[in-house]
Amino acid sequence: MLPPDDDPALQALDALYADRSGGDWWDRFYADRHKPVPFFGSAPDECLVEWVGADLVAPGAALDLGCGNGRNAVYLAQQGFSVDAVDQSATACAWARERCQAAGVNVRLHHVSLWQHPVAPASLDLVIDSGCFHHLPPHRRGPYVQRVAAALKPGGWFSMVCFRPEGGSGLTDEQVLAQHSLGGGLGYTEAQLRSHWGTALQVHTLRPMRPQPAGGALFGQPFLWALLARKQG
Repeated sequence: MLPPDDDPALQALDALYADRSGGDWWDRFYADRHKPVPFFGSAPDECLVEWVGADLVAPGAALDLGCGNGRNAVYLAQQGFSVDAVDQSATACAWARERCQAAGVNVRLHHVSLWQHPVAPASLDLVIDSGCFHHLPPHRRGPYVQRVAAALKPGGWFSMVCFRPEGGSGLTDEQVLAQHSLGGGLGYTEAQLRSHWGTALQVHTLRPMRPQPAGGALFGQPFLWALLARKQG
């Protein structure tokens, strides 16, 4: 198993970002399900549906990191994936469990930090992240990339949705370190994402999400990136 990340230096830095670093903040965020939050719906990411529907990403063992209310996990289970889903918010996990039960699908939900969830090395065909990476402070980016890459089988896929520059807080890493806050999430340029992820995975697709109508069958916002990358065999 990939060991839990118990590096005391990283944990000490984590403590500086108390605004959104723990489950309590996210419990409060998910408590009101009627807030006008775009991803509070049931629609899966349009890019994920495209890649799975085109048979580019075939059903297999999948892990949803920061699953929220379970909208993508439910979709994957419906497509025949064996799905584990992780979120540090107990409130989000409870909502996701209700969604899974209503859809009649089996998703193994884990109320745990993504850093503490045990994963066997090279065991996953797909890892997805819809809105987790842009909430990581700078010192966690490298370890996160390496953890995702280590969990994937050779030939396995990583699907990610994250803020483009216009969707994020606009803070630089230096400002984040000085203010001890990500300001609601960091936006990334195409060059930055290729630099971060291209060190461990081969970037297959990187494009803006395609906007979708409110209440539609798919989720997509133009201020978000859609990234698909593969672990080389």
